[in-house]
Amino acid sequence: MSDHGDETGFRSRYVSKSEHLLIGLMSGTSLDGVDAALVRIIEEGGRKPSIELLGHTYLPYSDELRSLVEALCSPALARIDDLTYVHYGLSEWYALAVERVISAAGIASSKVDAVSMHGQTVWHAPVPRDFPAPEGRASEGRFKVKGTLQLGSAAVLRERCGIPVVSDHRARDMAAGGEGAPLAPYIDALLFGSASEGTIVQNIGGIGNATVIPAGAANEGVFAFDTGPGNMVMDALVIAHTGNAQRYDDRGAIAAKGKPCPEVISHFMTDSYFAQRPPKSTGREVYGRSFVEAFGVQAAGHGLSFEDSLATATAFTAESIAAAYRDFIFDSTPVSRVLVAGGGAMNPTLLSMLGERMPRGVRVSTTAECGVPDQAREAMAFALIAHESLMGRPGNLPSVTGASHPVILGSITL
Repeated sequence: MSDHGDETGFRSRYVSKSEHLLIGLMSGTSLDGVDAALVRIIEEGGRKPSIELLGHTYLPYSDELRSLVEALCSPALARIDDLTYVHYGLSEWYALAVERVISAAGIASSKVDAVSMHGQTVWHAPVPRDFPAPEGRASEGRFKVKGTLQLGSAAVLRERCGIPVVSDHRARDMAAGGEGAPLAPYIDALLFGSASEGTIVQNIGGIGNATVIPAGAANEGVFAFDTGPGNMVMDALVIAHTGNAQRYDDRGAIAAKGKPCPEVISHFMTDSYFAQRPPKSTGREVYGRSFVEAFGVQAAGHGLSFEDSLATATAFTAESIAAAYRDFIFDSTPVSRVLVAGGGAMNPTLLSMLGERMPRGVRVSTTAECGVPDQAREAMAFALIAHESLMGRPGNLPSVTGASHPVILGSITL
């Protein structure tokens, strides 16, 4: 769409089409880079839309950018000037990711209807906090406020790529009483739902999150929550040990040489987040720098080598996921398969540890084995969410986020 006009006209033209091209952008809590997914979405006469992945590209962050963003996730290190510049500067990276995925697909940018920008989460605060209220607006002059912050300027991205941008997806769900996360389960039900098998889609990025899709479930039967840390602790240990020369444990090769320490795992499994009932969500503000430092102290106290420490961190992630299933899923929902996505899906050591903790009859594989590349799923999810918004339909699942009702997500920058 080259002539976008006002928002009402843009939406009207969008809804009148049966076939749409969108690009979803996702930069997650691992702080590793940007995934861009080009998708075709077809409306099929009142049925659920179909979604097809046409192209995927990954743009890794530079060490300098990663350090800037990571500092913004820590109250002790964050600077307001860096926050401002990163908010605008990230969109220059997003624009390059858009350019690359379009170029690789061999299409003109004018054919793309919209770009869906998730933005980079630097702080997620789903637990309400007291906040001053105007006189007469709240009892005792206080509001209960929660929020979430994703960086990336939609205006900059719109100017650079020349395509309408849908952004700020999480805010409306939070305003409706939800946690604003996780939102990717909206696409999981579409792509991985089965009439005969109960399925868990387990994303393992910086944070782990599980989408539970009962056999034959409609959207209302789907629920999801963050299970806790995903790759975050493992990655931090590798970065510290290698002096930033290596960013992650490639295919879990280092952890495979070590021996997990049950005492350290048991110590951290007492973390209060794991006992909290869903809906719930978390992030780097809980399992970031301070948590990793505490993990390192425990590992050193038990005399663990680097390999043993990394094996312990890997087993801790596997145990936190398995415990979430035991505590909140298996008793109420029959499940026969777990499909892993995200960076963790490329770590055979982690997958093996997770599989060992599953009950008989529950098999562990990856979304890639179902035709959805491990790192494209979330970018595809936000493309679909933007599509639903442009069609005038809600894109959240209240059973997942805890919102009081379904809402249309995001804001449009034309």
